[in-house]
Amino acid sequence: MTQHKETYRETWAFVLQRLSALVLAPLVIVHLGVMIYAVQGGLSTSEMLGRTQSSFMWPVMYGLFFVAAGVHGALGFRNILQEMTTLPGRSINTFALGLLALVLIFGLQTIRAIA
Repeated sequence: MTQHKETYRETWAFVLQRLSALVLAPLVIVHLGVMIYAVQGGLSTSEMLGRTQSSFMWPVMYGLFFVAAGVHGALGFRNILQEMTTLPGRSINTFALGLLALVLIFGLQTIRAIA
């Protein structure tokens, strides 16, 4: 790969990780706030699911949450592998995409449970 393409790819990885953080931060705050409120209110897991299943907003919010978390985590994992290992770039990208796929698969299962 040419140096120009590599620089272009790294720039976009940097930008995507920062954009995913911008999306993720408010969603984490909402998630933590809801969980603290639910736990202090004494809601059980089944009661929480009962409330989320009647709303369009929660599956959408958690869908965005999992996509942002998956992208952010996969890019962070990719950066760590680049800095800490001697693996070739193709292998690093494969591992990062695998992590993204796992997060999205588990996220989809969770969204199905609350939808």
